Amino acid sequence: MSGPTLSPGGRIAVLAAASLGLVFDGVELGLMPVASLSISRSLLGESYTPTLGGDWFARFTAALMLGAALGGIWLGSLGDRIGRTRAMGLSILCYSVFAALGAFARTQEEMLILRFLVGLGVGGVWPNAIALVSECWPNASRPMVSGVMSAALNAGILLLSQLARVWPITPDTWRWVFQLAGLPAVLGILVLIALPESPRWLVSRGEVKRQATPIRELFGPSLWRLTLAGIVISSIPMVGAWAASKWMIPWSDKIAGASNSGYKAATQGWWALGATLGSFSGAQLASLLGRRLSYALISVGSCLLTVMMFQWTAPLEPAFHAVVFAQGFVATLFFGWLALFLPELFPTHVRATGTGLSFNSGRFATAVGVLAVGFLFRALGGDYPRVGTICAMIYGLGLFAIWWAPVASRSTLND
Repeated sequence: MSGPTLSPGGRIAVLAAASLGLVFDGVELGLMPVASLSISRSLLGESYTPTLGGDWFARFTAALMLGAALGGIWLGSLGDRIGRTRAMGLSILCYSVFAALGAFARTQEEMLILRFLVGLGVGGVWPNAIALVSECWPNASRPMVSGVMSAALNAGILLLSQLARVWPITPDTWRWVFQLAGLPAVLGILVLIALPESPRWLVSRGEVKRQATPIRELFGPSLWRLTLAGIVISSIPMVGAWAASKWMIPWSDKIAGASNSGYKAATQGWWALGATLGSFSGAQLASLLGRRLSYALISVGSCLLTVMMFQWTAPLEPAFHAVVFAQGFVATLFFGWLALFLPELFPTHVRATGTGLSFNSGRFATAVGVLAVGFLFRALGGDYPRVGTICAMIYGLGLFAIWWAPVASRSTLND
């Protein structure tokens, strides 16, 4: 059946606000890969070594992912209780305020705590933004809208990389990037006071009388298989992205060094450009080829291109940025795919919770995986190519997982 809708102006406002929230989300996700070694050199002083810098990159990443996992589940559930817009606005305020406080960090441990707190907000934006936009736009527009939403996240990483090329992030100048990351607090306030709520959520709040909490319902008899499927197929690309491909940026920083301080930002920029195009295209590919076949092909392509990036080329070589671009494009097709697929799995009254639980459980796995990769990194003596190649095999698991996952015969977005 058809449900209530917003006016065209309201739908555009929702899409713009959610997209901007994800753009700034992307800035937070892209911040530490390009800045962590400079921060560690500054805060560790004479005790800094390249291997220790890589180890702290893994810790910062794990802290952010753990925070994002907890925040995505908690704030996603909050979106089902108090509304998508209020939960999204609170999430934006959370990551903005704690990011800004990073400019005043004096030790690695302080920065580690702040990255965890930033992660709470980072995780909360995605499920609420996706649920809000999915419910406010008609089904005929969903592949395009899902692509725009997914591209927004990587556009934020691209934006940060270009700013870092103009104003290089060095051990002496890194604090400016955290001050910049606090500016989206203005957006969070505007979302809280002015953005319209999802009409479908408003209706479901009045109609659905639940005996169980959303989390309990997701693991109940009717939804448990869908929930587990969402967790597994979200975890594979998330762990692959952070345990494997993101190591290319500190690798570039190590190879290029102080003599070419902008090279790491250029590397992230080429990856983010490919990722912006790829995450936009993932939903279109899922609609064209079907959910299962498209996911399987993306898994194979991501595995092969990640191995190629770490074994067939290297930073400062002519082909490196071309391969980085291609890997960014293919590996982020997953996220446009997920933006289309995950909301289809769950009914309206648990959609933000289900989407957040699925997507952010992948971040729990990522936090554990990145810490394990940090141990592997030290055990291999800081060998970036070997670490990246071994971890690229994570993408290959998707080839098998997707055939187990159920694919809904119809969208639940009209329920």
